Amino acid sequence: MAITTVKSGALEYLTADSIAVPHCFTTRLGGVSRGHLASLNLGAHRGDDPENVAANFRILANAVGFDPNKLVLTRQIHSDIVRQVQHTDSNGFDNHDYPDCDALITNDPGTALAVFSADCTPILLHDPVTGAVGAVHAGWRGTAARLAEKTVFAITEAFGCKSADICAAIGPNIAQCCFQTDADVPAAMKESFGAEAERHIRSIDGKYYVNLKTLNALLLQYAGVVNIDISADCTACNPDRYWSHRVRGRVRGSQGAIILCQEASRGNEAFQFF
Repeated sequence: MAITTVKSGALEYLTADSIAVPHCFTTRLGGVSRGHLASLNLGAHRGDDPENVAANFRILANAVGFDPNKLVLTRQIHSDIVRQVQHTDSNGFDNHDYPDCDALITNDPGTALAVFSADCTPILLHDPVTGAVGAVHAGWRGTAARLAEKTVFAITEAFGCKSADICAAIGPNIAQCCFQTDADVPAAMKESFGAEAERHIRSIDGKYYVNLKTLNALLLQYAGVVNIDISADCTACNPDRYWSHRVRGRVRGSQGAIILCQEASRGNEAFQFF
């Protein structure tokens, strides 16, 4: 199993071999946004022209194969809130009124789920048996709150999935090499994970380096997920390819992690919506 880069013209995004429905982890390449937001910015609240953001979503939808009019977004607050949705919860690309949450789940065919990141850990989930999917935004607070694990539990409870059937993909985030923190972050991990957290934290000259990729993989494993693809890419190491809050602060765009719910019997088909 692996994470693969897909190129469609100037557009570049990542997919996971383990997930059999249309999905993507975006880069910052292949959109129409300009200036410091060039070019594939999906963040409606980054100061971009709303028409550019909408155009970026349409470019992505055509390439990946989801209906942008059935795309449900998140208003992320670094919480452990998981929200169950359907396509009628879609409310536009620039709407501020989405309920607070950091994970979405659905079993409604045709509904696509999106979470956003610019260093935090994006995670996509798919159960090929029931067709249910999930999307998770896990910053360090969400990781300490065990959001990935809670999302798996939410899917199994809501849709009757077996956790061993669920396939997961962890997308590009700020890797341990660049995620330097003070003592509060490792303290939160130790409180959540116990002694196991030590294996995922390095201490150098009074600073700490935390591995959010492996901690979130561990949470998925705790929940019973077996098939997990993990991107090795670090957003902070590659600021020309990915948006990174650590590198650019608030003067940056947002990546998206998007997954489409399909009926379990359907394969990975291509669609053209525009």
